[in-house]
Amino acid sequence: MVKTKSKIEEEINAIFSTDRPWVTIVWDDPVNLMTYVTYVFMELFGYTKAKATQLMMQVHTEGKAIVSSGTREEMEHDVARLHEFGLWATLQRSDTGK
Repeated sequence: MVKTKSKIEEEINAIFSTDRPWVTIVWDDPVNLMTYVTYVFMELFGYTKAKATQLMMQVHTEGKAIVSSGTREEMEHDVARLHEFGLWATLQRSDTGK
C-alpha cells in the first residue's frame, strides 16, 4: 500500500513541478484564414508580423506550432483566449528539460 501511495505522490508531483514548462500548441484547421491566424498571434501574444507569420506558416505546413510557454495556469489562460478567437489550441508539458 505504501508503494502505491508513493507512486501516486510521485506522479502528482511530476504534474505540478515547475522544472518543466508547459506549452500552448495551436493546431491547423480547415476553417480559419491564414491572415486571421496571423492577426490573432499578433493580438494575443504581441508578436511582430514576421514572427506571427512564421508561426502561422508552421501551423499551416506542419499541422501545429508552439506559440507560448510558461506555467500551467498561464498556458490554460492562453488556450482559453485562443479558443475565444476560434482557434484550436491545447496545452502540454514541454518536451525540453527535466
